[in-house]
Amino acid sequence: MAQRTDAPDCTLYAASAMIEAQLFFGRNIGAELGVSERDWTDFLDKEVTPRFPNGLTVVDASGHWRDMETGRLIREPSKVVTLLAGGDPATLRLIHEIVDLYKDQFHQQSVGLSIRPVCVSF
Repeated sequence: MAQRTDAPDCTLYAASAMIEAQLFFGRNIGAELGVSERDWTDFLDKEVTPRFPNGLTVVDASGHWRDMETGRLIREPSKVVTLLAGGDPATLRLIHEIVDLYKDQFHQQSVGLSIRPVCVSF
């Protein structure tokens, strides 16, 4: 994956250039809910928060996607995690570790990931 070098100029907004990463985690395993709230909280506490201890946001969602093997439209409860962080290679590696761990631990075909440059101020 190529790293963007054209970070936004955030001085006008009195903000810092960062990335916003959104990760989309489905909670079904097969056709059944397999990732309970307890399972999710454990994963968040053990895998996500230690990698991004400065903060993140989690939102409950309803995911819809097409299963590439069967062609069926799948609807499932989901979690969306939003992270604001530096866009350096180490940060991107941590994000991809989270994706891979979730897929392995919960037998997922994929975890959605969206990354974009943003201006951030706290």
